[in-house]
Amino acid sequence: MENGCANLCGLFKNHKRKENPAEDWPEKINNNENNKLVVLKEPTGRDIGLRYELGGELGRGEFGITYLCKDRQTGEELACKSISKNKLRTAIDIEDLRRQVQIMRHLPKHPNIVSLKYAYEDDDDVHLVMELCQGGDDLLHRTVSGGYYTERSAASVIKTVVKVVQVVLNHSY
Repeated sequence: MENGCANLCGLFKNHKRKENPAEDWPEKINNNENNKLVVLKEPTGRDIGLRYELGGELGRGEFGITYLCKDRQTGEELACKSISKNKLRTAIDIEDLRRQVQIMRHLPKHPNIVSLKYAYEDDDDVHLVMELCQGGDDLLHRTVSGGYYTERSAASVIKTVVKVVQVVLNHSY
C-alpha cells in the first residue's frame, strides 16, 4: 500500500498540465485540410457508423453522451461515449481527453476496469467504444438514497478501489 500511495502522490504532485497541448501534435490540430479540430493522435477510424450501430442513451455527462452500441459484424453489445468537440472549450479539455484515451489503451484487462475497444473521431465528435457494464451503479444508488454499508462491505469496496488505482498507476505512462 505504501508504494501505491507514494506513486499516486508523486503522480499528482509532479504532474503539470500543458497550457497548450497543440505543442505535442501541432500538425494534427492546425494543419488539416478543412481546418477542423483533430483531438486523437491515432483514431481507429472516422466513420463509427460503418462498424457500429448506435442505440439508446445510457447516460449523460458534462462532455458527452453514452449510447448502447452494437457491432454490426458480431452483434456484440458495447457502450459508446460520444464527446462533442464543441464541449472541448480549452486546451486542457483536449489534453485531458487525449490522456484518458492514451491511459485506457495501455491498461491491462481487469474485472474492475472498463476496457476501451476503439476510439473513432469525425469532424464533430470523438467516440469511445468500450465494454458495456450493466448493473454497476449499486454503490452510487445506495449512497445517494441514504443507504449504508456494513464495515465489512465498505472495506471490500475500498480494497477494490485501491487495487484498481494500483493497476492504473503501474500502467501509467
